[in-house]
Amino acid sequence: MIRLFATAFGLGLLRPAPGTWGSLGAVLLGWAIDRYAGFPGLLMATMVAIWAGFAVCARLLADRPGDDPSEVVIDEVAGQWIALLLPSLAFWTRGWEGWLPWPAPLAAFLFFRLFDIWKPWLVGRADARGDAAGVMLDDLWAGLFAGIATVAAGVLWHAPLFWS
Repeated sequence: MIRLFATAFGLGLLRPAPGTWGSLGAVLLGWAIDRYAGFPGLLMATMVAIWAGFAVCARLLADRPGDDPSEVVIDEVAGQWIALLLPSLAFWTRGWEGWLPWPAPLAAFLFFRLFDIWKPWLVGRADARGDAAGVMLDDLWAGLFAGIATVAAGVLWHAPLFWS
């Protein structure tokens, strides 16, 4: 069961680029959760994914310090859902009911993959920890940065509408 959660029900076993497959599956599922359960549902799912991710990584990697197996993508799921949370919150606070508008999920996905691969600042510091918590933390930071970048990109894209 631990391996099933760690690989996001097998997404982490897909090749090439298991992290990208895990992120893609996560963004699609997160988008659906947001559609049918709204921001509160996505928030709850994200909290469960974070908790499960830390628990699964600690158990799975207990005897493998410094290891970050590519098939473990529960961290990508949690991080990707954090990236979706910020635009979801922005629309939810404005009474938006329905699908998170396109291209917000695409932007969240692309920004998350950028920060997860590039590993700037706190993302890289968390990744350098070399422990099970670091496996999760780098993706949580990447998700936070991706969520901020997604909202910022939306504001910049739509700003000319308000200036004219």
